[in-house]
Amino acid sequence: MDVSVQNTDKTSALLTVTLVKTDYREKVDKSLRQLRQKVQMPGFRPGMVPMGLVKKRYGKSVAEEEVNKIVSEAVNKHIGENHLNILGEPLLHGDVAPQFDFDTAEKVEYQFDIALAPEINVSVSRADKVPFYTTEVTDDMVEDQVKMYTQRNGSYGQVESYQDNDMLKGTLCELAEDGAPQAEGIRVEGAVMMPGYMKDEAQKALFASVKKGDTVVFNPRAAWQGNAAELASLLKIDKEAAEKVQADFQYQVDEITRYMPGELNQELFDQVFGKDSVKTPEEFRSRIKSGLAARFMSESDYKFFKDIRALLMQKAGEPEYNEALLKRIMRRNNPDKDDSFVQENYAKSVEELTWHLVKEQLVKANQVKVEEADLTAMAKEATRVQFAEYGMMNVPDKLIEQYAGKMMEKKENVEGLIDRVIDNKLTAVLKPQVTLEPKTLSAEEFNKLFQ
Repeated sequence: MDVSVQNTDKTSALLTVTLVKTDYREKVDKSLRQLRQKVQMPGFRPGMVPMGLVKKRYGKSVAEEEVNKIVSEAVNKHIGENHLNILGEPLLHGDVAPQFDFDTAEKVEYQFDIALAPEINVSVSRADKVPFYTTEVTDDMVEDQVKMYTQRNGSYGQVESYQDNDMLKGTLCELAEDGAPQAEGIRVEGAVMMPGYMKDEAQKALFASVKKGDTVVFNPRAAWQGNAAELASLLKIDKEAAEKVQADFQYQVDEITRYMPGELNQELFDQVFGKDSVKTPEEFRSRIKSGLAARFMSESDYKFFKDIRALLMQKAGEPEYNEALLKRIMRRNNPDKDDSFVQENYAKSVEELTWHLVKEQLVKANQVKVEEADLTAMAKEATRVQFAEYGMMNVPDKLIEQYAGKMMEKKENVEGLIDRVIDNKLTAVLKPQVTLEPKTLSAEEFNKLFQ
């Protein structure tokens, strides 16, 4: 067997694998003998079909399969041993496998087009100035977080007078034109309303400061601006009937229910940060502030990495690629897409490919390595962030490990974790190599950087 590579230009090469009969005949014969034990044909017992018949029916397909295995292994081995930096997978020259009579051919030759990665060598230095944005953690931010935790730990309770967003429960009674209850009118006991959701401000104002036991006269149609679905739900009638309702109603307030935020106490401290980890409201706010600062620092690093990417891509310029070959690779990788997809996405694909090559070079130059412990730590961190989004800050380590383990069972998740670890490590090693220009922004100003 002979494997050779001949450069066709700076961006591509032709890889040729040449086999002779002795390279594949033994494996083909072995596969046919194994197949003979399984083949079933009328008139022959299992395993007793003549080899001549087996070869006649299956010889060509078995030979092709075995040769393809040998060729694939040879190609991968040659690329690995010779450290060829190729893009995508080798493509059959002409996109069609060569046709041979494996019984008579003395030589079998396969040719592959391979796209060569351009050499990219970029670096940064102290001469490079990169902005580093930090977000100011304000007292208002801390108080918003405190409010969020207390709201989540709150409960409903009965009160004597109404405030906006309270829930009312009482008796609704349809009124006649003279203001007296209609004998045959609509009456709903236990009617629940939240005046804060009324669409008409004048009607909403009628309930301001109302007390338990008070009676309010209002117009439901005006309050919800004729929304038949809202009226039907409130008055316990169908939508067709609700569309005809014009009258005022009397509402006697029997109950006023308010959502009471939880207290800023030890129970809340333990729920958020773990038992006895925080003892006072001051410590609670301090831990919240530290958490916000850490989150903002992570976002600052993310912005830095985006900026350093832009700088490095500028230094990389426009590497030369074999456009026709890359488009063939894109078509192969997206068999369900047409040529228009390739045309529309080629430029973006090349940009991401260039960045991938830049990252590869930076990883090698800075000796960045991804260990199993790094992936586990990143999976746990991603899991904690997911729980934190639901206000679950004090999740047991065992549960974190369980969810992180499930995350790492999927190949696509592991690939994503590897990328995140590499990005974090590159951020850490590149920051000291450049000159940072610190800039402190408000949260609103910082968020606008991503718009």
